[in-house]
Amino acid sequence: MKLPLRAAPTGARRRASEMLGMTSGLRHRLLVMLIAPLVLLAMLNAWFDYRAAGNVASQQDDRLLALVPLVADSVIGEGDPPLLLIAPPVEEFLNERPGSAGYALLDADGKLLHGEDWLAGLPPPGAEPQFNSEEHDGTTWRIVRQRQPTVLGEVVIAVADGSDPRQQWARAILIKVLLPNLVLIALAAFAVRWAVERALKPLLDLREAVERRSPRDLSAIDEAASPEEVKPLVHSLNRLFGLVNAQAEGQRRFVADAAHQLRTPLAGLQAQVEAWAQAASARGAQSMLELPTEQVHKLRTATRRTSQLANQLLALSRADARGMQAQPMQRVDLKSLCEDILQSHLDAATAAGIDLGLDAGPVQVTGHAWLLRELLANVVDNAVKYTPAGGSVTIRCGRRDQQAFLEVEDDGPGVAPAELPRILDRFYRVQGTVGEGNGLGLAIAEEIARVHHSHLQLQPGAHGRGLRVTLVLPG
Repeated sequence: MKLPLRAAPTGARRRASEMLGMTSGLRHRLLVMLIAPLVLLAMLNAWFDYRAAGNVASQQDDRLLALVPLVADSVIGEGDPPLLLIAPPVEEFLNERPGSAGYALLDADGKLLHGEDWLAGLPPPGAEPQFNSEEHDGTTWRIVRQRQPTVLGEVVIAVADGSDPRQQWARAILIKVLLPNLVLIALAAFAVRWAVERALKPLLDLREAVERRSPRDLSAIDEAASPEEVKPLVHSLNRLFGLVNAQAEGQRRFVADAAHQLRTPLAGLQAQVEAWAQAASARGAQSMLELPTEQVHKLRTATRRTSQLANQLLALSRADARGMQAQPMQRVDLKSLCEDILQSHLDAATAAGIDLGLDAGPVQVTGHAWLLRELLANVVDNAVKYTPAGGSVTIRCGRRDQQAFLEVEDDGPGVAPAELPRILDRFYRVQGTVGEGNGLGLAIAEEIARVHHSHLQLQPGAHGRGLRVTLVLPG
């Protein structure tokens, strides 16, 4: 009848961990959902910048076209080169862009008459202006060419501007658009991540609180301390904890009630059988109505074992109770505890021909005194029970490596290394073991050790003989 008390809370804790473990995916989704609009806005900003550059370029084309007739009007006489009196707007245009502005006069065949020689080329076929973007000396120039009448006759006027806004935009897109936006996105990513971490911190704290819980701790989580969005989850967890706790509490009550109900009749039955056994041993079987002495002793053994089982079930129920975690611990004198256990087991050890000794140093720990007494009694009883006559059992306590400990060592048959982990299981007995026993003594001791945030350490005794059971306790 092994209680599933640990299995249910562990399952609940696993479900909570799975649900709360989604915070990592939630964090990533929030980051993507918040950063993606920033990337789209950066791309939209770049597109608007390009459109703005295109509008400025269109205005530049209009300005260049307006300068063409002014350059034509600047021709005042023939010559080689022709005589020019530069119009003020043309002069202003040239002065504003030193090295990035130029003009040229070409004859009808495209031959240079005056100005920049690199602007010479095929003239436009008709009277309509012709716009081109041409590369010269590493600069992209915006050039307009148009036929115009002058004092020299019809000539081709070419005006060039090396400050093309679209070219400047192409050069500055990395520094003025992409780089600032990338820096903005990176800073926004860090800021958003920090904000998301802060926003999800209550959820992460809730996950850590659930992970740190003892399997026996089924108390409700404080819903008031949880974020509004997480309250439904916390409410569901509390409801689950309540259901599991109710089920486990019912099982504990059943074991406790069954053990209590068994104790009284078994105690009476055992008293009668003990008296019967003593009388049978004294005078032997004298009539057919009396049981043989051997059967009386077998009946006494059975009643002892049944009574011990009831007591152990009750102890297991008490040690396994969730309420032990909430009960305050007190200072326990381990030396005094060992002396009491020695006195209570001395007669049984002497009757079995076993040397029961004590090696105790002064030490105190924080714990439940009655539980530690039950633990030590079970371990000593187990050692006395399975140690053959002529053997020895030693109870120890004290400090070792700055830690308090309880220890029981015997020189009996011991336990095979392969079976050491299993002897702490409930109702497990080593095959071939003789003597009375229900397989609950060490299981109860291990349960009590867990209540004290420790566990039993099982090792062979001195010279590889027997078994040494050690419990290390916090000071």
